[in-house]
Amino acid sequence: MESEWDALRVLGALTALCLLLWVTWGVGHTVYVYLLPQVRRGNTWLRSHGAWAVVTGATNGIGKAYAHELARRGLNIVLISRDPSKLEHEAKEIERLHGKSTRVIQVDFTGGLEIYEVIEAGLKDLEIGVLVNNVGKSYTEDLRKLLDCEDIGKKLLDIINCNVLSVTQRLATPVSSCRGKGIIINISSIAGSRPYPYLAAYAASKAFMQIFSAAVGAEYSSEGVMVQTVNPFVVESNMSKPLKSGLLIESSEAFARQALDTLGLTSETNGCLSHTVQHFLLTIILPRWFLLSRWGLKILTWIAIWNRGMVLRAKNKNTR
Repeated sequence: MESEWDALRVLGALTALCLLLWVTWGVGHTVYVYLLPQVRRGNTWLRSHGAWAVVTGATNGIGKAYAHELARRGLNIVLISRDPSKLEHEAKEIERLHGKSTRVIQVDFTGGLEIYEVIEAGLKDLEIGVLVNNVGKSYTEDLRKLLDCEDIGKKLLDIINCNVLSVTQRLATPVSSCRGKGIIINISSIAGSRPYPYLAAYAASKAFMQIFSAAVGAEYSSEGVMVQTVNPFVVESNMSKPLKSGLLIESSEAFARQALDTLGLTSETNGCLSHTVQHFLLTIILPRWFLLSRWGLKILTWIAIWNRGMVLRAKNKNTR
C-alpha cells in the first residue's frame, strides 16, 4: 500500500512539474514575442527580403492596415482586390502618406485558377520580399447553421476558392528557394483552432490555412523562406460589423502594427497580446468538448440570436 502511495506521489510531482514548465514556457514566450521591443526586427531587416510587398484583400480591414503599415516601414506595395475604385484610392493614399510606389491588380478571389495568370502578369519583374495572404470571406453575415444559408453550394465554393485556393497558389516569389529569402504571412483566424458550430465551413477553411502554413513553413525554412500564420480574434473590419474597436476588439491599424512586430520571433501568433490572452481564456472557459456539447450549442445559439439582432439593427440604422 505504501509503495502505491509513493508511486502516486511521484506521478503527482511529475504532473505538477510538467504544468509548471508549460506555464513558464507560455509566459516566457508571450513576454519575448509581445513585450520585449529590443528583440524585434527592424525595418532594415524587413526591407532586406525584397523591395515590394504583396497584400491580398488590401482595400479593407486587416489587409488595408497591413498594406499601410508595410509601406510605413519602407516597402513598395502591390494591392490585390476586386474593387478597382477602392484599389486606386488606397494606392494613392499609400503614395501620399508614405511616399512609396504602388501597383494594383484587380481580381475576384472567388474565381478559379484563371485569375492567377492575371496576378502573375501583374507581379512580373518585381523583387517581392513579403506576401500577405489576407483575402478571405465567410458565407453569412451572422451566425447560423450551414444549411440555413441560401445558395449554400455556391457560397461553399466561393469560400474554398477565396480562403483555401488563394493560399496554395504561388502568388509571389518569396517561395522561390533560389532567392534564399522571403516572408509569407497567412492571415487565418482564431476560428481555425477548433470546430465552431454556426461557422463550420469558415472555421474549417481557416484550420486548413493553419496546418498548411505550418507544414510549408517547415519545408522551406532551411531555404531562407519564413512562413508566419496570424490567428486574430475579433478585429474591426467589414467582416466584424457592427462590432467596433474597444477593450477586447482591436482596430485593424493597431493589430497590423503589433502583428508585424512579431515577425521573425514566432511562426504562429494571435497578432497581439490582447488576442493571445483572450485565446488562452477562451480555451479554459469553453473547452472543445463543451463547445460541441448540448449546453455549448445552447450558448452558441443564444450568441447567434444576439448577433443576428445586432446585424439587423445595424442594417436598419444604415437605411434610415
